[in-house]
Amino acid sequence: MHHQTPQPTTPRLMRINAVTERTATPKSTLYASVARGQFTRPIKLGERSSAWLESEVTAIINARIAGKSSTEIKALVVQLEAQRLNACEVNA
Repeated sequence: MHHQTPQPTTPRLMRINAVTERTATPKSTLYASVARGQFTRPIKLGERSSAWLESEVTAIINARIAGKSSTEIKALVVQLEAQRLNACEVNA
């Protein structure tokens, strides 16, 4: 029997319009959520360009669907942003 080793998935980035569409929130609300620590900060791609990790957006949406409190979502955001740093260290 031949078993294939699962390949690591490449992180997918989402630009602002995709994030606002997926979360059903306007840009101003999204950035207010970032400022309150209830949504991950965007990743800078260039001087005037940024994006979010699709996996982070999905995790936050799932937390909201599950009825998590603002405090729990803030904790999730801290965890997700810490995972970014860990991923960078592992892949360095």
